[in-house]
Amino acid sequence: MNHVKTVRAAAVQISPVLFSREGTTEKVLDAIASAAQEGVQLIVFPETLVPYYPYFSFVQPPVVMGKAHMQLYEEAVTVPGAVVDAISRAARSYEMVVVLGVNEREVGSLYNTQLIFDADGTLGLKRRKITPTYHERMVWGQGDGDGLAVLETAVGRLGALACWEHYNPLARYALMAQQEEIHCGQFPGSMVGQIFADQMEVTMRHHALESGCFVVNATGWLTPEQKQQITPDEKLQKVLSGGCYTAIISPEGVPLCNPVTEGEGMAIADLDFSLITKRKRMMDSVGHYSRPDLLQLQVNQKAWAVMQPPPTPLPEQDKEPSLPLLSDEPIPRPID
Repeated sequence: MNHVKTVRAAAVQISPVLFSREGTTEKVLDAIASAAQEGVQLIVFPETLVPYYPYFSFVQPPVVMGKAHMQLYEEAVTVPGAVVDAISRAARSYEMVVVLGVNEREVGSLYNTQLIFDADGTLGLKRRKITPTYHERMVWGQGDGDGLAVLETAVGRLGALACWEHYNPLARYALMAQQEEIHCGQFPGSMVGQIFADQMEVTMRHHALESGCFVVNATGWLTPEQKQQITPDEKLQKVLSGGCYTAIISPEGVPLCNPVTEGEGMAIADLDFSLITKRKRMMDSVGHYSRPDLLQLQVNQKAWAVMQPPPTPLPEQDKEPSLPLLSDEPIPRPID
């Protein structure tokens, strides 16, 4: 760990271009370029920003959301693909670490996926939300433990979780145990109301305190016109409001800049890594404050597969000698 390092980070609150993968991707690229002018080295975007979060599933019953769901399939991101290539080029051009949420399509399934691009443009981690929440289960499949990983990047050791994954303490501890230095949180925003933003703030500040790491959290934003596009029902439009808390938190649980709670914008702050040691000197929950003799976490970090490949045959010289085939002839008896 570099105890004297300082990293400039940005959390982006941004609206998608509804129903357009290309349009939203262009807004992401513009935001990266703008952040580069501010000297940003790490940028975090909201949950499933590209092409857009499936807000329709929160306000429509499953029986009528088929058309909107199909449209999301058509606009979803493939990995690898054109969106990945474009973000990779931007990350490399600006020497910036980029954390982007996408709706990922793999043949007939969609996933809530977090992509982490290193400053050289390499896609270092693709992880899928392990358990979609409530209405999201009608849209996305489940992720696996392969994504519960901390990535060594140009700005430090990065971990990421999406939305209510932060209410799974074992998932958070899995990242803490891998010594994450910066935690990237992603939420949809523009949902549920102020209570969602209040809960988010508590959750993000608690994780910073418990893990002794920085938290960079990004939420999305819907304009009044976009809410009308999603539903004509004015009561349901009110449900698609509030719930925004784009912020950067220190390892001591202190906001490092004013959070963005309305409209589009960026929260930008400098992360002084000496604060990690300052916090962990007092309480290192995976070090001197842990009790592995009493409490341990087991994690299955294997990727799922619906079919296991057949075992590789042994080279000819390593094979066991074959046994003679059984015969129908009776076994000869010894002669008395």
